Amino acid sequence: MPLVGIEDLSLAYGLNHYRVDKPSRDVLRYFIGREPLLDGLGDYAGRELYELAYIVDRSSKPFHIMWSVKGERTDNVWVDPSQRRAILDLLLVYGVNRFPYSGGTWHEHYASQYLVGDAGLNCILTITIQTAYALEKYGPEEIRDYYKNMVGLEKPVLFGATWFTEIQGGSDLGANTTVAEHVEGSMWRLSGYKYFASGVGLADIALATGRPKGAPKGAKGLALFAVPRYRRDGSLNYYTRRLKEKSGTILVPTGEVEFVDTDAYLVGEASKGIYYTLEDLMVSRLANSVAAIGIARKAYLEAYLYSKERRAFGKKIIEHKLVKRDLLEMEALIEAALVLAYKAVDLFHRHRLDKPPYSRGYHYARLLTHIAKNMTAEVAAYVTKQSMEIFGGIGFLREYVVEKWHREALITPIWEGTSNIQALDMLEAIYKKAAHEPLLEDLGVIARESYNKEGALRAYRAVEGALKDLYSRPSEAEYKAKDTLMTLAYSISAVLLENMALALGSERYSWIAELVYKRFVEKKPLPLISDEKLLEIISLGGAI
Repeated sequence: MPLVGIEDLSLAYGLNHYRVDKPSRDVLRYFIGREPLLDGLGDYAGRELYELAYIVDRSSKPFHIMWSVKGERTDNVWVDPSQRRAILDLLLVYGVNRFPYSGGTWHEHYASQYLVGDAGLNCILTITIQTAYALEKYGPEEIRDYYKNMVGLEKPVLFGATWFTEIQGGSDLGANTTVAEHVEGSMWRLSGYKYFASGVGLADIALATGRPKGAPKGAKGLALFAVPRYRRDGSLNYYTRRLKEKSGTILVPTGEVEFVDTDAYLVGEASKGIYYTLEDLMVSRLANSVAAIGIARKAYLEAYLYSKERRAFGKKIIEHKLVKRDLLEMEALIEAALVLAYKAVDLFHRHRLDKPPYSRGYHYARLLTHIAKNMTAEVAAYVTKQSMEIFGGIGFLREYVVEKWHREALITPIWEGTSNIQALDMLEAIYKKAAHEPLLEDLGVIARESYNKEGALRAYRAVEGALKDLYSRPSEAEYKAKDTLMTLAYSISAVLLENMALALGSERYSWIAELVYKRFVEKKPLPLISDEKLLEIISLGGAI
């Protein structure tokens, strides 16, 4: 029996979150031609992890241990022991970070993060694999093999972190003031302050940006460094000043870090640091995307199952047309966001070996990542809010699990760059890298090989129109960029869903494509469909 009686507070608890989610398994079949063996993780995510996320959020915040009982500066962070065991299980038993480095794919890694769902746990997994990714690809010989310990290939397990943000700049990395001074070989020393340092107190080695002395101002003057927790003599290498009080993501400690002549290893070439940093951010933006939809899915499961239990005005609330309509819209959004996110993952997987100055395909992957990150975050915030509303008054109470999912969802539009940042980066990818050209080439082929070719081509023309509008009115492009971002997201999703319907022989995804296009591109009311089709969609293809 669960220790906290969570079965009284949640309807999604106890389900295998992989097995009940037929749409996510279909999306994986669409992109990699098979269903990964994730049943064990799906069961774990619906039981032990679900319970852990709830109890830590409620009553087990991390805290900063600045001094040991011996009077030594330690800057450790205490987390619930069951949380630490769960993270180790995810890395070692379920291999969440191992897939891309042991014969699997990035699709499987991100599918695992989708199942975990919880933003705090996923953050720890993400900053660890981000560090592993940079070290394996660009790291100096002295520390390159640390990546094996971060992905679960070797023991002991090491945790990573990415510390780029400073108080004066936020997402404006070019405003970073951390100074880097060369010592010898790949060894440097950093002095500066990082304002949002997730994983502080857990990380064994972190990535950090710094400006070498004499380097130019702005983002192109930054280099990327790997910063161990301890110096080579065993002493503390940097200081943790405090932990942040957050409204959600309690499972990941976030604090402030001060570098004082801190030992650091240069990653790659100093002059290419900003490119490595932005590449590493693509890893976390994709993680943000799948985690956002994973959160939305958990909230949806709670709301759908509650609608089948709760009675109002003489019948179960799922029998009321307005509730059915809400569930239909929520499910259509989740599936559209899911297929878009995995398309971005698929492109990243194909171009993961690219290095600066990068290929057309890499820039296409980057463009789609900005679009997917923005859309999935918007979907998560909306779906979790609607799920709370289906619960009515009790949805606003912290004791019920659905409220937590809404708080967790609200970080996803902020992490890894707000919607404004994604919109600006989209414009940069289009105007400077012509990333829209391979997008249009690829999407044109996909649209012509679809279940409903007319519907797919209509959505493709909406993509063409949105991009043409950017070029025809460059002075208005920034002002309209967020709207353009969402138009592109929903239109691309509709094309992909139509192609997926043909590839899997499932008319269901053509229905979803039509719903998404009508509602979110044409801005019309949801089209009427038969009760049979509606119930087939909202029950995840009959899986729940």
